[in-house]
Amino acid sequence: MLRFLYADQLPRHARLARSMFQDRALQFYHRHGWDVTVNAEGEERDEYDALNPFYVIWERPDGLHGGSARFLPTTGRTMVNDHFRHLIGGGTLASPFIWECTRFCLAPGGEGGRIAPALMLGGGELMRAFGLTHFVGVFDAPMIRAYRHMGAVPDVLGSARGISVGLWEHDPRTRDTLAARAGVPAQTATDWFDAAFTPVEPVRLTA
Repeated sequence: MLRFLYADQLPRHARLARSMFQDRALQFYHRHGWDVTVNAEGEERDEYDALNPFYVIWERPDGLHGGSARFLPTTGRTMVNDHFRHLIGGGTLASPFIWECTRFCLAPGGEGGRIAPALMLGGGELMRAFGLTHFVGVFDAPMIRAYRHMGAVPDVLGSARGISVGLWEHDPRTRDTLAARAGVPAQTATDWFDAAFTPVEPVRLTA
C-alpha cells in the first residue's frame, strides 16, 4: 500500500523509514555510484531530508520499503534551484503550484514495474490534495524510457551531459494509465491519501 508521510512522522514508522533510507543507499551509492553520504546504519540521507519533506512510500506486506519518492515545495530550498539551475537557463523555479520530486527509489528485487507507477500515482494524489499543477524533477537519460512505459512523460526544460530537468502534469488520463500499470484502482490511492490525513474520531465510552 501507499503511505503518505512528512519527515516528522517517520519516527512512528521507524522500520519502514529505516528500510527506505537503506534502500536509497543501495540504489544511489552502491549501484549508481553517486557522491552521496551513507551513515553508520547504512542509510542514505541528505540535507533535504532535514527540511521536513513529504514522502510517498510503497509499504510491502512485510512492513518494509518497496519504493519511495520525496517531495518539497519549490518556494523553499530544492535540488533543482541549488544544483541544477544551469539546466533551466540559470534562473530559479519557484511557484506555490509546483513541488520538486527527488530520490525516486525502488527496493532491490521488488516489483518495480508495479511500484514505480504506483509512486507516480501517489504523487498525483499529492497534487490533487494540495492544488498543485506540476512536479519538477531531475532525471538521467535512461529514465525517459521508463516514464514512457508508465505513461507519465515529462516536458523537458533543459538537458546537458545526459541529465535533464522535467515538468510533470497529472491529468485524469495519466491517472488512469498509472493506476492500470500499478494494478491499484485510482480510487484506492485517493482513499489511502485521504485516510492519512483524516483525524480519527475518539472512542466515546458510555456507562
